Amino acid sequence: MKKIVVLHGVNLNMFGRRDPAQYGSVTLSEINGKLHELAAELNIVLECWQTNHEGEMVEKIHALHEARVDAVVINPGAWTHYSYAVMDALAILTVPIVEVHMSHVHAREPFRHISLVAPLAKGQITGFGMNSYLLGLRAAWSLVLDEPT
Repeated sequence: MKKIVVLHGVNLNMFGRRDPAQYGSVTLSEINGKLHELAAELNIVLECWQTNHEGEMVEKIHALHEARVDAVVINPGAWTHYSYAVMDALAILTVPIVEVHMSHVHAREPFRHISLVAPLAKGQITGFGMNSYLLGLRAAWSLVLDEPT
């Protein structure tokens, strides 16, 4: 079985309470539940993890490098736009990375149009609410299946 890790960045634990016009009413727990349902269908070992602490995110990414995961799906939250530390940690990974965002970041404030993660990712999925995560997991799964064994 393939192992994929979904990383949720800063403030994403507030989904369901934070700016419902942008993010809807779905909670992080509900997102993780749907991801686990899809992972079971796809026969994926899935880990979902969230932190509001940049150093913890960097340490987690470092651990993923050693843990032999097959792919990473990440929504770095605001770190997308300014965290060179998260970007540098992701650059260490040798597995496919898929960037996801619930809101359509390119239709929002100009600072959100810049992603430090995008150059490292195989692709970026934005603007589909919770489905951005589900599409991201499907994309990561597809990338892992296409990898030579």
